Amino acid sequence: MLRHLVETASDHRMGIKFTIMTKQINWKQEIISYAFLIFGSALFAVGDVMFVNPYHLAPGGTYGLSNVINALYPWKVSLYALCMDVPLLIIGTWILGPKFGFKTILSTFLIFGCTFILESTWGYKPVIFEFMHEVTEGQAIDKSMLEILGSNMYFKPDYFLNTLVSGGIYGLAIGFVFKSGATSGGSDIISMILHKYTKISLGTLVMIVDSIITLTSLLLGQIRLPIYSILLIVIESKIIDLVVDGIKSYKTAFIITDKVEEVRQFIINDLDRGGTCFAGTGLFKGQERKMIYTNLNRADLVKLKLNLRSIDPNAFVNVIESAEVMGNGFVPLPHKDK
Repeated sequence: MLRHLVETASDHRMGIKFTIMTKQINWKQEIISYAFLIFGSALFAVGDVMFVNPYHLAPGGTYGLSNVINALYPWKVSLYALCMDVPLLIIGTWILGPKFGFKTILSTFLIFGCTFILESTWGYKPVIFEFMHEVTEGQAIDKSMLEILGSNMYFKPDYFLNTLVSGGIYGLAIGFVFKSGATSGGSDIISMILHKYTKISLGTLVMIVDSIITLTSLLLGQIRLPIYSILLIVIESKIIDLVVDGIKSYKTAFIITDKVEEVRQFIINDLDRGGTCFAGTGLFKGQERKMIYTNLNRADLVKLKLNLRSIDPNAFVNVIESAEVMGNGFVPLPHKDK
C-alpha cells in the first residue's frame, strides 16, 4: 500500500514536471512565432514601400490595390489598405464566423503600422534604379524613359531586377507571417466568402481575386505593370514555399517486389527508415503481390534506386513528391497551441 502511494506520488510529480516542461516549450514556440510575425510584417512594409510602390506594381492583396489607388489619387498606401482590411475583417467575421485568430488581426495592424512609419519617413523613393535625375525649374528633359518621383525628381527604372528583389522580399515576409501561425487576411477574405456561396475551390477564387487586383494596374496606362506583377507573384509563391516547408525534399516510394524481406531489411538497416507493407492483387495476372510504402529524403531515394536493381531486378517502383512528411525521423508534429 505504501509502495503504491509512493509510486503514485512519483508519477504525479513526473506529470507536473512534464506539464511544466511542455508549457516552457510552448512559451518558447510562442516567442519565436511572434518574432516571425513582427519580422515578417516589417519586411513586408519594406518590400511594399521601397520596392513595389515606386514601380506601381500590384501583386494582389489589399496593398497591391492600394498601390494602384495611391498612383491615381495620392494618399498613404497604409491608410488605403487599412480602410479595406478592417471592414473585410468585420464582414468576414460576421459571415464566416470567428475564423480569424489574434495573430491575423495583429498582423494586419503590424503591417499597417510598419508601412505607415516607413512611408512617412522614407517616402516612396525606389532603391533599385539605373540613375536618378533632379529637374530644375525651366530645364528641358526627355521623360519618355523616366518615371516621376515627387515634384521634380525622375529616375530610370530597372523593372526586371526590381521585380526579382520584390518577389524575394514579399515571399520572405509572407512566409514568416505564415510560419507564425497568422494568415494574410485582406483580399483572401473575399475569396473565402465567395467560396462559402459557390462551388468554386478556394485556391481558384484566390487566384481570380488576385488576378483582378493585378489587372487594375492597367489603369496606370502601362501593359508591362500587370506582367511584372504576375512575375512577382510567381517568385513570391516559390519563396513562401521555401520559408514554410524548408529546402528539404521528401519522396514517397511505392515498391512492388517479390523480394519483400530483402527490400525491407535494406530500408530498415541501410537507410534507417520505416515503412508499411501492403498485400494487393495485380490487375494483369490476378496474382497476389506485396507492396512497400516508405517515405525518404532525396539522398535515401538515390541509395534505394542504386541498390534495388541488385536486390530485385523485376521490382516496380512508383515515386511521388511529398509536400510535407511529419513524424519520427522527419519534421516533428506541431504542438497544439494553448
